[in-house]
Amino acid sequence: MSKTVRARLRFLVRMVCRARAARRDAGMVTSEYAMGIVAAVAFAVALYQVVTSGAVAAELQDIVKRALSAGT
Repeated sequence: MSKTVRARLRFLVRMVCRARAARRDAGMVTSEYAMGIVAAVAFAVALYQVVTSGAVAAELQDIVKRALSAGT
């Protein structure tokens, strides 16, 4: 075989191997899903605490009152 053909074959073999490796590692396992859910819940709890704090709740109520009274 010529050098060009060998080089192309090597390139194709490398590409096939990379594609197979990518498919093997394409998804998350159960433990990764669990950690993702725990992180999302922790973020939601922190966000809830911020939104329900006194200063933020008062600002949100003020925004809603201004929005409702803007039409009148």
